[in-house]
Amino acid sequence: METPRASVFPILLVNFIGTLGYSIILPFLVILVLKLGGNELSYGFLGATYSAFQFIGAPILGNWSDKYGRKKILLLSEGGTFVGWLLFLVALYLPSRQLAVHAGFLKVFLNTVPLFVLFISRAVDGLTGGNVSVANAYLADISGKEDRKKNFGKMSAAANAGFIAGPAMAGVLGATALGMSLPIIAAMLVSLTAIFTIAFKVKDIKPTTDAPLSDEAMTGKLLQEAGAGIKSTEKHSFLFILKLPDIAYFLVLYFLIFLGFNFFYVAFPVYVVQQLKWNLFELGVFFAVLSGILVIVQGPVLSRLSSRVPGSTLVITGNLILAVGFALFCSSSLPLIYLGVLFFSFGNGIMWPSFMALLSNAADDRYQGSVQGFASSAGSLASIIGLVSGAFLYKIMGVNIFLLTTAFMIIIAVSSYRLITIEKKE
Repeated sequence: METPRASVFPILLVNFIGTLGYSIILPFLVILVLKLGGNELSYGFLGATYSAFQFIGAPILGNWSDKYGRKKILLLSEGGTFVGWLLFLVALYLPSRQLAVHAGFLKVFLNTVPLFVLFISRAVDGLTGGNVSVANAYLADISGKEDRKKNFGKMSAAANAGFIAGPAMAGVLGATALGMSLPIIAAMLVSLTAIFTIAFKVKDIKPTTDAPLSDEAMTGKLLQEAGAGIKSTEKHSFLFILKLPDIAYFLVLYFLIFLGFNFFYVAFPVYVVQQLKWNLFELGVFFAVLSGILVIVQGPVLSRLSSRVPGSTLVITGNLILAVGFALFCSSSLPLIYLGVLFFSFGNGIMWPSFMALLSNAADDRYQGSVQGFASSAGSLASIIGLVSGAFLYKIMGVNIFLLTTAFMIIIAVSSYRLITIEKKE
């Protein structure tokens, strides 16, 4: 008799809560960095700190979740997030003393004690920030093959809902007498809620390695033990995956797309706060509207388009629409900026899911996990490079960085024409 599968609702709730906690700080992070004595470089390096430490920690946590069970590692990860928020809150109340940094380069972006503690908080959160990948693994564990597409769709919807609610909450909470402290306290409470949800609602899952093997699998195992064929570790190595048809091309595109987006994510908040004098509420509304439109596009709009328009066409068109959106962000006019939000959300909403579907189709089922894992690594690397270089570029180019991003998306659109041929082969 088949063991009943665990309910997906608790892990969807964990994903929503995690996204909500992160997105609460998104609108005011740049305001806080500037207030604590930092600049656009500090803001870029702060974002890169989280990505860099996540790049280190996520594979380790994923490996531990295979050995010790998903629930234990989810608790460890969420516990690290809570500690990160606690340090974040402490930074708000530390005296703004100058930090004795002798290295000239570090003094440019890391010059006060509170800012240093802020960097530590993001490093701690990033190092234990494998909760998304572990949650995805947990969802795969408890889902049958016929349910995985539907359940991962629910997971994306839960994350998007968190991204809508978080910035809106930040705008409302940040406008109170407690100022920026209240959103951080809210993020801590959200993290505690996630810990209790994991502890009491999530069923412990440890992937089994001793299930009976089929005849075919047993034959393969005996051949491997005899030294014939390619070892499993070699089959899933980075160099082996790169040699698979079209995968290297997809990974390069994945990297470039993430790089372009991170130019925007580091430059736009600094631009609107420094040049347009936006406050926390205005930033919260902006990100909430952006996420809300994105949910609509990725839901009913994309559902209709995907049945009528090839995925490669959606990728190319989406990148061109994104280029228009980035160009509109150069304006200081609020109507034009929000028109840019519409183009940004629509372009991203049809481009990214279509690209991921094409990548998934291009990967052989035997190497699906490895391909997706290396793609995620490419995205993390692009985030680190994009956030740091984007901060330097904004310092040099100012608002013209959005024109650079526009050109970047056009180049990606042109480079994506090969997807038409790839899609026809499937």
